[in-house]
Amino acid sequence: MVIDMKNQVDWTFKDASTREYTHIYHDYPARMIPQIPRKLFEILNIKNGLLFDPYCGSGTTLVEALLNGTNAIGTDINPLARLISEVKTDYSIDPIELSLEIDKFNTFSMIPNGKPKIPEIKNIDFWFKPNVKKALGIILSYIETIEDDNIKKFFMVAFSETVRESSNTRKNEFKLYRYDQSKLSNHNPDPFIIMKMKLERNFKGYKLYHNRMMQNYNKPIAKVFGYNSVYEIPNLDIKENSSDIIITSPPYGDSHTTVAYGQYSRLSLEWLGLKENNIDKESMGGKTYKYMKFFDCKELDNAINIIKEKNEKRALEVISFYIDLEKSINNVSKIIKSKGYSCYVIANRKVSNVELPSHIAIKCFFENNGFEHVYTFTRDIPNKRMPRLNSPSNKPGIKTETMSKEYIIIMKKI
Repeated sequence: MVIDMKNQVDWTFKDASTREYTHIYHDYPARMIPQIPRKLFEILNIKNGLLFDPYCGSGTTLVEALLNGTNAIGTDINPLARLISEVKTDYSIDPIELSLEIDKFNTFSMIPNGKPKIPEIKNIDFWFKPNVKKALGIILSYIETIEDDNIKKFFMVAFSETVRESSNTRKNEFKLYRYDQSKLSNHNPDPFIIMKMKLERNFKGYKLYHNRMMQNYNKPIAKVFGYNSVYEIPNLDIKENSSDIIITSPPYGDSHTTVAYGQYSRLSLEWLGLKENNIDKESMGGKTYKYMKFFDCKELDNAINIIKEKNEKRALEVISFYIDLEKSINNVSKIIKSKGYSCYVIANRKVSNVELPSHIAIKCFFENNGFEHVYTFTRDIPNKRMPRLNSPSNKPGIKTETMSKEYIIIMKKI
């Protein structure tokens, strides 16, 4: 059925709204657009059952699963991603109670008072102006007075974006770079205004989502865990042979040269007091293995050989990423039921001007775990927020174009 439809689906979804429902809540690097899982549920005829997303990020597929009437489980090593996913999938809050709390905050923000709670953050005065720091501290103190835990988390997500937008960090970067002095002198954000805007925007999305979910007959649920699938997926919480479908988008490469999720999240995590390990070091390819390895995947092995001839250090970094990706897929494969589907969305990055065939590598790794290839769709990336330039030699200032297409690899467990 998928192959019959291959010419009928425009996977770019160029004019579609990607910020419906709770998808409006929080920016996040390299988000999957909701139309992709929505279309996959349709063409694979998935209803009810269980979706698993081992790299759930800000929860796009989890929300779409619930809207589809499907239970969902997500894992992510980033505490900020887990917080956003939990809040985006929650439809239990009474909209009237949430509206009252937002109105209460808006009244409070007109004449804010109270002792600011300012956490210990390394170089805090480098990243925040004094008046911004104080305002954020007062908002944080207010949030801690909210009694309803779900409403408190709703406010925490809005606060996270407020922290980022009122900081001195350049807004078009995922890594932490401070504005230059000329820009900084004109950067005078008001955290109270930003917070109010985020709350009002998110509330509109929540009302639509809550009303839609109230129409679902079976009231599906989502659970989010912090497991790193490279090392284990504990059977206690996520049973083997339990998932009908996986829809996910893994990292496209190591965070050092692609998307630094840890740096993006750091200031929010520190303000919110969430435990932060070295997320970028714990992510795929964060630790460099010191030995050459080949993967019984001709296209990938050929690309690694070419990179090795140019730069052995970079070849080892590439190998380290694929070792971790292969380990993760080995673990993820156990979660899928017989006849269940795995749908991975990936883009092929370049290293040393060599395109790495990640879409073929993923196909190989799943085939080695007892899956058959159903189809691979290709989509142009119209606006996705991810690096269009990367550092192929890992040398400052030397960049090349990368990742203009994504591949949707559909595998089926035999």
